[in-house]
Amino acid sequence: MKIVQILPEMNAGGVELCTLELSTLLVRHGHESIVISHGGRLVAELEAAGARHVAMPVHRKSLATLLQVGPLRRFLAAEKPDILHIHSRVPGWIAWLAWRGMDPATRPRLVSTVHGFYSVNAYSAVMTRGERVIAVSHSIRLYILENYPACPPERIRVIHHGIEPAECGADFRPSAEWLERWHAEHPELAGKSVLLLPGRITRWKGHEDFVRLIATLKTNGLQIHGLVAGDTHPKKRAFAAELHALAEQLGVAGNLTFLGHRPDIREVMAVSDIVLSLSRDPEAFGRVSLEAMALGKPVVGYDHGGVGEQLDEIFPRGKVTPKDPDELAARVSEILRQPTFPTSVGPFTRRNMFDATLAAYHELLREKP
Repeated sequence: MKIVQILPEMNAGGVELCTLELSTLLVRHGHESIVISHGGRLVAELEAAGARHVAMPVHRKSLATLLQVGPLRRFLAAEKPDILHIHSRVPGWIAWLAWRGMDPATRPRLVSTVHGFYSVNAYSAVMTRGERVIAVSHSIRLYILENYPACPPERIRVIHHGIEPAECGADFRPSAEWLERWHAEHPELAGKSVLLLPGRITRWKGHEDFVRLIATLKTNGLQIHGLVAGDTHPKKRAFAAELHALAEQLGVAGNLTFLGHRPDIREVMAVSDIVLSLSRDPEAFGRVSLEAMALGKPVVGYDHGGVGEQLDEIFPRGKVTPKDPDELAARVSEILRQPTFPTSVGPFTRRNMFDATLAAYHELLREKP
């Protein structure tokens, strides 16, 4: 098969990694993979895997971006792909308008993946217009059914993202050099139980809940230290300042370290005792929590969205009621006292994701347009 995927850019992010991984597996299994985006730092890795990248300005939320409909339609007519797979709303509109204007007998079959809980409006509805609509979790499937009744339920396929267990298995250990540098840079962690909250510093990721958790555990007499791993967008600096002020107010400024962006997040997770997922709104899937459990790390997270589905399958002990600070503190304390560890990633493997996506493609190709 020849598969064309389209998304805004190929920079770091869950959508981009999903596109890269799917392309890599398509090529590895003898298919032709083309990715259309504005470009980005993952393009080199994409091309090294044997996929082709086509640069088009399909990333801007601007009416001018609609000028790409004609060029994309001509590209599709020349390339004659079997599948056109959309991953985001702006390029989704470009792709859908280009596709709609083609001959139904010869145009590619249309697949869309709903990667998030988008705002519910006509703009987002394009992500439900695929002839197959992939939901990255059961929570996303329910979101589609509740908010977009024009999308027939029989078109929807739940296909979770997946990881490669061999890349971050429970036997992973940071190098001696990394550990030596880590201990030298963070002497404040010596003799402490280390809790990690990974994720960009934004209000919805639950950083306030994390700071209050550290304060509660300290009050309860635990030798504890919290790590926050994630960068701060320039527009979120005021919120970051609020977090530091809250830590000072609660007396835990010395029990928290803000690490900023960490390209070595796998190593940081490996040296933490518990990884937290405290997003105050449901995550569509939650890749980082899955990577942590693949490393054999206990994950304590709010029981909603994709993270709740992961915990159901892999580590039910880590589930807590969303936004319940008492239950959260009790569960973390309990796991620190009597640790248990995830032993697999359950069904959330990259191969399962690939096989299910390929099956959705084949279903469409067997059907008459």
